[in-house]
Amino acid sequence: MALLIINIQELVQVEENPVPFVAGEAMSELCTLRNSWLLTDGDRIADFGEMPLPEWLKTSADAGLTVIDARGRTVFPSFCDSHTHLVYAGSREVEYIDKIRGLSYEEIARRGGGILNSAKRLHDASEDELTEQALGRLNEIMMLGTGAVEIKSGYGLNLEDELKMLRVIRKLKDLSPLTIVPTFLGAHAVPAEYRGRQDAFVDLVVGEMVPAVAAEKLAGFIDVFCDRGFFTARETERILEAGIKHGMRAKIHANELDYSGGIQAGVKYKALSVDHLEFTGDEEINALLHSGTMPTVLPGAAFFLEMVCAPVRRMISAGLPVAMASDFNPGSSPSGNMQFILSLACIKYKMVPEEAINAVTINSAYAMGLSKDFGSIARGKVANLFITHPIPGYAFMPYAYGSNKVETVILKGKIIAGNKE
Repeated sequence: MALLIINIQELVQVEENPVPFVAGEAMSELCTLRNSWLLTDGDRIADFGEMPLPEWLKTSADAGLTVIDARGRTVFPSFCDSHTHLVYAGSREVEYIDKIRGLSYEEIARRGGGILNSAKRLHDASEDELTEQALGRLNEIMMLGTGAVEIKSGYGLNLEDELKMLRVIRKLKDLSPLTIVPTFLGAHAVPAEYRGRQDAFVDLVVGEMVPAVAAEKLAGFIDVFCDRGFFTARETERILEAGIKHGMRAKIHANELDYSGGIQAGVKYKALSVDHLEFTGDEEINALLHSGTMPTVLPGAAFFLEMVCAPVRRMISAGLPVAMASDFNPGSSPSGNMQFILSLACIKYKMVPEEAINAVTINSAYAMGLSKDFGSIARGKVANLFITHPIPGYAFMPYAYGSNKVETVILKGKIIAGNKE
């Protein structure tokens, strides 16, 4: 199947010479092409350029291409959401009410809420129930512009249920048109039965969970919640060492609640990303510089939990790249709307639209190991795109928060939803 999109008002995030990510001052640069066209071939972007169409393409168009007239509309590469927990059972609005009444995230967790609540619900749910619920969430984020998504385990907290989660994620890869990247997060929290003997739980993760996940080839990444009240830097290193030994690359939950050493541990073990980062100072920024580890900020969680914002402006000024992801989960960020994340990037973190768009496309693609094929408009990359409703320009995307600006979804070169003419 080949698609030809014509009369594009503006083609956003165009790359003639693709790069893996952008950093520092370069984050404020965004290449676009006005009054343009784009051609796909199979699941790939074949070519693009300025209108009018070249003669050879006019001939091809007459020969049976599917043509979409995007007059007045803007074309973006699909969002890449590099951090989610969207396989879960049920919701946690009761805890939301507790939060409104003044309880902190940590107080709710100590009362048996939080991650442990989701773990119990997941244990009681079947694989089919989990799959059905997750498919609904995937369809929702797809219609909001996401084309690639990372999904973590971590609500199992025992061998059987962690494997159940990862098998559900594997099933979703076959059922959904989205590109899905699975991550093993066995060390998401300490189960109640291991309180006071956390080392024994780390032994379980290292000695049983990691080898079992690797044996079934269920995940290419391993993650740890390295933070105050969860796992120490040394425990994190033990778990990462085991994962790396079994062929998994590191990703880290770090410094959401305090200066935890998680960022430094991530850099030490060549983590692809370190995520959250509300508590990031000069030492952490210096560790990240030139490391190849992508600092990833999760605005939805900070917004929902009313936490301090990660120092994004300081990171960018120091020359770092920044990615942004939704952290879609039932407790601290119950939304996978990357359009809203884009708006929060500008409103709360004072990123200009160009920086924010880079953070949710090319940089977040890198943060999930996909920037070779996703995250920008480049010849040979996968044709994951969306066409907006008529909008004035790309800055309208973060400006008009709360409304869905996506009209047509194209994934792997196929029109998934929206205008087909």
